[in-house]
Parts: sequence; structure tokens; C-alpha cells
Amino acid sequence: MTAAPAAPDPGYDLPALPGMRLDEIQTPALVIDMAALERNLDWMRTFVEERGLRLRAHAKTHKSADLARLQIQTGGACGICCQKVSEAEAMVRAGITDILIANQVRDPAKLDRLARLAKRARILLCVDDPGAVPDLSAAAVRHGVTIEVLVEIECGAARCGIAPGAPARDLALRVAAAPGLRFSGLQAYQGSAQHLPTEAARGEAIARAETVTRETLRMLGEAGLACDIIGGAGTGSFPFEAASGVWNELQCGSYVFMDADYRRVLGADGNGFEQALFVLGSVMSRAPGRAICDAGLKCFSVDSGLPVVADRPGIAFTGISDEHGHLADPEGRLAVNEKLRLIPGHCDPTCNLHDWYVCLRDDRVEALWPVTARGKVF
Repeated sequence: MTAAPAAPDPGYDLPALPGMRLDEIQTPALVIDMAALERNLDWMRTFVEERGLRLRAHAKTHKSADLARLQIQTGGACGICCQKVSEAEAMVRAGITDILIANQVRDPAKLDRLARLAKRARILLCVDDPGAVPDLSAAAVRHGVTIEVLVEIECGAARCGIAPGAPARDLALRVAAAPGLRFSGLQAYQGSAQHLPTEAARGEAIARAETVTRETLRMLGEAGLACDIIGGAGTGSFPFEAASGVWNELQCGSYVFMDADYRRVLGADGNGFEQALFVLGSVMSRAPGRAICDAGLKCFSVDSGLPVVADRPGIAFTGISDEHGHLADPEGRLAVNEKLRLIPGHCDPTCNLHDWYVCLRDDRVEALWPVTARGKVF
């Protein structure tokens, strides 16, 4: 007779449990400083409320339904942005009901999924090509729903977007005439401005985007089309869009967490935002002048540079491989099993590498949040 398998430990397959001290967390772990996160949410809520703007927080940063709910309930957000249909599906399953897919969706199967989703939530989608309208309209009609559409204009990022002005106007007219679709406004996001290295450079890029967006709005008005939403702006540029009088819905994402790259771009004050996201790692090996921690490429995206060691002057993250982080420790201050808070170079793709957020308050685990839409990239 085969013995029954032993019951798992209470914390089986989890990096931590509520109530644990920071030094009890299994590493590497993605951790949130909840007090800093809440201050970031409060700062942005106050900013948009004082200016009469809307915030549609970009959930591609965190992929967390728990955090999306917090942004809507206490952070001043009217809804969220997603990038992919599967990401939106995960958020709707978790109860989020106002979602802009701030991207192009052309595959017929994805359009069908999108239309089904619109039975359960307000769904908006960006369109940048007249050829996209018939398939989107057909999917909406087939499922008996209305899908709201933002015409996305190319305003400097050289990514998605139809040419501003007359081409955008003509596309908007086509959307407005299509069964099952509602023209709701413009998507004018200048993505490449977000990480320009100086405030002046970011301001100049947004000024150029403002010029073409204003001209497009003028033509839409002459054609009798009203824009409920003029969306765009990110963590690196939102003060410019907010001051323009053009954009009325900001789509910032990384402000909730921040990362090393935004800190380099925005400076020590971070436009008012604090670092709230870290990967907690542990020292596992030492040698003269250096140490190795357990957080490597499977824990961090390094497209925007290596992680930065927080709160430990003189300790530097110098190299990385699959399972190892290389640390310069010239004075030999690090001890085996010592915990380090590591700031990702780029928060968005780093979050997509983890299953859980460990939420900390006063160095105690307050909660665990699943990364709801982890891997939802289709």
C-alpha cells in the first residue's frame, strides 16, 4: 500500500506568508514598499484632480488586478490600459470593467475574443488603419456589442499610428460610420519621449506632438466629430501633456513603482514619485572585493541597464547571468544570507518574470498579490 503524500508546508510554493519579517522572505522575491506605493498613488490622484484630468493607469507596468483595483478605488484612475487582449481578459476576470487596449489588434481570433469581452466590460481599442475597421465592426456586430475606438496618430514615436491631420480625420469618419463601433477620441502617445535624458528634450518632443494633435482635433471638429478622450502621456512626460490643454486622459504606468532608468531620467525627486518596487535578493557567496547574490536574469529585465543596489553606498551591481547577480564589495561588508533591495532597471518586463508581489509595510509582509496577467502577451 502506497503512503499518501505528505501535506505541503503552509508556505509551499510561496515566497512569503503574511506576518513574516523581511529577513524570512524566500529570495529572490518581487517586493513592494506599500507606504511608498500609496504615496505615489496619492500624488498622482491629487495631480489629476487639481487639473480636472482623467487618469487611465497603464496596467502593463504591474499586470496586477489587486493594484489596478487600488488605482481605481483610491488612486484616482477612471480605468486602466492594457496592451494585449489576454492581459485585458485576465483583468476583466478579476473584476476590472473599464479597459483601453492601447495597441493595435488585427488578428480575427483576437478580435472575436475582444468582442466577447465587451459583453462584460467597457472595452476601448486603438485603430490606425482604415483596413482594420471592417473586421472590428464585424466582430462587434456578431457579438451584439459596441466597441469604443480611439484613432491612434503617429505623433513622434515612429511606432503605431496613422498620419495626423486629414488621414486621421478620414479614419475617424469611417469608424463613426461602422456598425458596432463608437468613435471616442484620439490616442496621441509619444512613447519615445518618456526616457529622453533631459527635461528640455522631453518638453520639445511633447510640443511637437501637441502641434499635430491640435491640428487633428481641429479637423475632427470641422467634420462634426467630438473627442471624449484625448489620451496619451507617460511617467516621463505627463507634466507637459497635462499643461498643454490638449490631453484630457493620462496613461501613466511606471509612476506606481519607478525604476532605475526613470530615476536616471527624472532625477532624485522622480517627478514626485518614490521607488516602491524592489527585487529582494540574498548574498550566497563571497570572495575578496566581491559577492554573488541569488537574483539574476530570470529575476530582472536588463534592457534599461543593470539593477541598482538600494540603501547600500559602496555596493554596486556589476554583472548578471541566469541565476547570479555580481556585486562589487570592495570593503568586504556583505555577509552570506544578507538581504539586499535591488532596484530593477526597467520595472515593466521585470514584473512579468514573477508570480507574486510580496507587499511590505514596516518590513513585515502585509499581503501577497499574484501577478494576475503574467505571461499574458497574446
